[in-house]
Amino acid sequence: MSRLLRRSYPLAPQRKLISKARPVSRFKILALLPLAVALSGCNYIVLAPAGDIAAQQRDLVIISTVLMLLIVIPVTALTVVFAWRYRQSNTEARYEPEWDHSTSLELVIWSAPLLIIICLGALTWMGTHLLDPYRNIGRIHADRAVDQSKAPLEVDVVALDWKWLFFYPDYGIATVNELAAPVDRPINFHITASSVMNSFYIPALAGQIYAMPGMETSLHAVINHAGTYKGFSANYSGAGFSGMHFKFLGLDDKGFDAWIASAKSAGGPLGRAEYLQLEKPSENEPVRRYGTVDSDLYRLILNMCVETGKMCQSEMMAIDAKGGSGHEGLNNTLPLAYDKYARRGTVLGPEPTFVAGTCTPDAPQGKTTASITAPLDTAPLTGAGLKRPNFAPLKSSSFFLGLRPKSDS
Repeated sequence: MSRLLRRSYPLAPQRKLISKARPVSRFKILALLPLAVALSGCNYIVLAPAGDIAAQQRDLVIISTVLMLLIVIPVTALTVVFAWRYRQSNTEARYEPEWDHSTSLELVIWSAPLLIIICLGALTWMGTHLLDPYRNIGRIHADRAVDQSKAPLEVDVVALDWKWLFFYPDYGIATVNELAAPVDRPINFHITASSVMNSFYIPALAGQIYAMPGMETSLHAVINHAGTYKGFSANYSGAGFSGMHFKFLGLDDKGFDAWIASAKSAGGPLGRAEYLQLEKPSENEPVRRYGTVDSDLYRLILNMCVETGKMCQSEMMAIDAKGGSGHEGLNNTLPLAYDKYARRGTVLGPEPTFVAGTCTPDAPQGKTTASITAPLDTAPLTGAGLKRPNFAPLKSSSFFLGLRPKSDS
C-alpha cells in the first residue's frame, strides 16, 4: 500500500508545493500590517474623555485593572518559570516528593488576593455611590467645585425609532439627532423612550443609561472641553439601530447662546400632531430643529398618552393608588400594543387600542363617567362590632380573620 502511495504521490512535488506556499503565508502577514497601522490612529475616547464623570469612570477602570494585574502578572510569570525550571529534561531541579506545606507560602498565596479584593471592594463601593447617575454632581473638575449660582442645563431625552429627540424646556426648543451644552455647566438629563428600550451613551461625557418607555431615568454630567463628540444607542433596538447616533456639541457660553438662537429662528413648531409623525420609524434621519415646542409634550410622551383622548399612565397609577376601579372598569380596559413598524394596533387589530377611561356598572362599555364619587366612610374595615359566626369551625379562627371576639358581658 505504501509503495502505491509513493508511486501515486511522489514526495518531491509535495516539497515543492510546501516551499511555494511559505511566501504566500508571509505575504498575508505583511498584508495585515496596514490594518494595524490604521488601528493605531483610533481615538480611544473612553480612555481620554472630555467630561469629569467619564474621567472618573476611566480612572476607576484603570485602577481596577492595575490592581488585578498585581496578581495576574506574577502568576503568569511564575507559571512560565515553574514550567521551565521543573521540566523533565532538567535533572538538576530540586525534587522533594514528600513536601506538602509551607506557612510562608500559604500567607503569600492567600493574603495578597485578599488585600486586592478588599481594595477592589472599597473602590467599587465608593464608585457606585459617587458615580451614581441619579446623584447630582459635586464638582465640575478635579480642582473645581460646582458654581451654585448657575442653574444646571435641563435636557429631556426621548429615544425614538431610530433617532433621538432632545427637549430644552428652559429655552422652549427641541432638536433631532443633535445635542449641545455649554462647557463647565452641569447637565441634568431626563431620559425615556417611545417604544422599545435603548441606551443613551456619550462616551466622552459619561457612562450609558437605559431609556425605557413609560419610565424615566436620570443622568448628571458635565463637559469640560469644547468640541464635537459622538453619541449613540448602546442597546440594539431593531433594523435602524446602526444609524441611531447623534452629535454632541461642547460649546462656550457665547457659542451655546448662538446655537439656541439659531434653533429658535430656523426651527418649526413641535406639537402633538408633529410628534406623532416624527415618532414613526425612520432611519438615518438628518438633524432637525424646532423653534417652538408644546411645553407639556415630554410629560405626555413619558406617560404614553400623546394621542388625544387617551388616558395617561400617571392617571392610571393614581386610580390604582386609591384602590383601582374594580370590576366596573374591566370591560373598558383595552389592550395596549406598540408596534415599531406600523405603530399601534397591528397585533390586536387595525384600530389603535388603549385604556380609555373608567365606567360605572350601569354605563355601557366605552362610556365614561364625569366623576367618580368616593365612599362616605373611608376608614379601613377592621371587623369590630360584628357578630360572631354561627358555625363552629370558624370560632377558633376568628382571631386570624381579624374579628373581635364577642364579650361575655
